[in-house]
Amino acid sequence: MRLCCRYFVWPSWYEWKKVNSLAQKLQNLGKPRILVVGDLILDRYVWGEVERISPEAPIPVLFAQRQEARLGGAGSVVSNLKALGAEALIFGIVGADEPARRFLSIMKGLGLLTRGIVKEPSRPTTQKTRFIARVQHILRVDEEVVSCLSEKIETKILSRLKKELSGSSALLLSDYNKGLLSPGVCRKIIATARKANLPVLVDPARIRDYSKYKGAYLVTPNREEAALASGLELADKAGKSIVANLEKAGAKFITELKLAACAVTLHDQGIFLKRKGKKGQIFPTRPRAAYDVTGAGDMVLAMLGATVAAGFSLEDAVTLANIAGGLEVERIGVVPLTRQEILAELAGSPAHETRKVKSRTELKGLLTEHRRRGERIVFTNGCFDVLHAGHIKFLHFARSQGDVLVLGLNSDASVRKIKGPGRPIYTQNERAQMLSALADVDYVVIFGEPTPEKLIQAVKPDVLVKGEDWKEKGVVGRKFVETYGGKVILAPLVQGLSSSDIIRRARKKEKS
Repeated sequence: MRLCCRYFVWPSWYEWKKVNSLAQKLQNLGKPRILVVGDLILDRYVWGEVERISPEAPIPVLFAQRQEARLGGAGSVVSNLKALGAEALIFGIVGADEPARRFLSIMKGLGLLTRGIVKEPSRPTTQKTRFIARVQHILRVDEEVVSCLSEKIETKILSRLKKELSGSSALLLSDYNKGLLSPGVCRKIIATARKANLPVLVDPARIRDYSKYKGAYLVTPNREEAALASGLELADKAGKSIVANLEKAGAKFITELKLAACAVTLHDQGIFLKRKGKKGQIFPTRPRAAYDVTGAGDMVLAMLGATVAAGFSLEDAVTLANIAGGLEVERIGVVPLTRQEILAELAGSPAHETRKVKSRTELKGLLTEHRRRGERIVFTNGCFDVLHAGHIKFLHFARSQGDVLVLGLNSDASVRKIKGPGRPIYTQNERAQMLSALADVDYVVIFGEPTPEKLIQAVKPDVLVKGEDWKEKGVVGRKFVETYGGKVILAPLVQGLSSSDIIRRARKKEKS
C-alpha cells in the first residue's frame, strides 16, 4: 500500500552545489558525544494476518505470526544516534521486571552504554504493544505508571548525569510525559547543561505548559503539540495559510522560554524553523510512502542533536532532520537509520533516482524491511537496451502483481553474449539510471551471470514475472520460486515492439 508517490526533480546548479556541500558535511560529522535524558519505553510488535471477524464481538481476529521488541522513547533516540555514528549515553529509569531485562539486553546488543539507567523496583518498565495486520495497526496496549519519581531516584539520575558532562557536545530531552522529566528535574538538567555550555534540545511532551523547558536551546514539537502549547490554530484549512500562526507560535515559545530557536514538524509538509530575531521558514519535505509515524520525532531529535553537536547551522541541521524523519515514516515501527542511508538519500535528492540501484547485499536488508511490512516482492529481469513503450507496459504489469518491484538488469558483458557485438547501445549504468526514473521500478540490481537464477535465489520473490514469449522456452527460476509457494506470471506482450527491431530500423534509415 502506498499513500503518496515520489517525484523526479532535476536540480539547479545552486541546489546541486548545496546538496553536495551538505553530503560532505554529513560525511565528516565525526563522533560527537551526546547525552540523552528521557522516558525509556519497550516497544513490542505482534505481527500477523486478519482473515475473519470474531464471533464473540465485532472485532478482527489477528493470527499472530511473529513478535519483536525494540527500543522506544528515549531509547529510540540513542539507537538512532548510534546508527548515525554518534556516541550516545542515556539516562532514565526501568523497573526490575522482564521488560527491563529485554530493554537492557537490546541496548547491550547494540553496543549502547547503560550506566545512566537507574532501576526502580516499585515501578514497572513502560511498555507499548502494537498489534499489526500486514501494515495496518489495529490495536495498541500501554502498560505504564506516569506519576513523578521519588526525590531519591531523581537525585540518582542527576548525579550520574553530572559525571558525564565533561567531553559532551549536546544534551537531548525526550519527554513522553511518563514521570521522569518533571518540572523540577527539567529545570535542574537545563541549568546544569547551561553551566557546562551544552545546548539542550527538547522533544516536548503533549502538554499545554512548556515552562519547564525554559532556558533550552531548541524545542521540536509536532504540529499538534505546538498548537496545544501555543493556543493557536495550526491545522490545515482549505485556502488558509498557517504560516502566520506558525510564526506567532515560534515567537511565543522563543520569547517565553528564552530559546534560541523552535522547530515545528509538519508531517508531510516538512519542518518550520523559527530562529530568535529572524523570520521563520518552512523547509519542505518530499512526498513519501508513509507507513508508520512511530519514531519519526525521535529520528528528527537525534539528527538535530547530532548535527548541532557537530557545529552545523540550524538550517543544515533541519534539512537533514527533514530527510531523516521522512525516511523513518517509510518503515514500520522504530527502526534506526544509518548515516550511509541519509547520504544515499542525499545522493538521489533532488537529482536522479540512482539510489534505486543496489548491490545484492544492500538489497537483502531492504527486502527484509519490506517483508516486515507484509509487502509482496515481485521480480523480473532483462536487458532493457533501448527502452520503449513495450518495456513500460511490461514493467507496469509486473509492478501491479505486488508491492515492490525488483528488476534484474543484464550487465554489458552479458548483453553482448545474448545480443551479439554492437550491443548494448546504452551502458549498464545508463540503462540502470533510465529504469530507476520509472515510478513502477523500486530497485535495480545489475547481474553478470548467463541467467538470473542466482539473483532470483537471493531475492526469493513472492512473484516472478516474465513475458509470454518465455512460455515455451521455460522461465528461469520457476522451479525455485514454486518450491516455497511463490507464483510465476507471464505478462502479455505489446506486438510489433522490440529493441532489436527499433535498432535495425534506425540503422536502416541511417544508411539510406
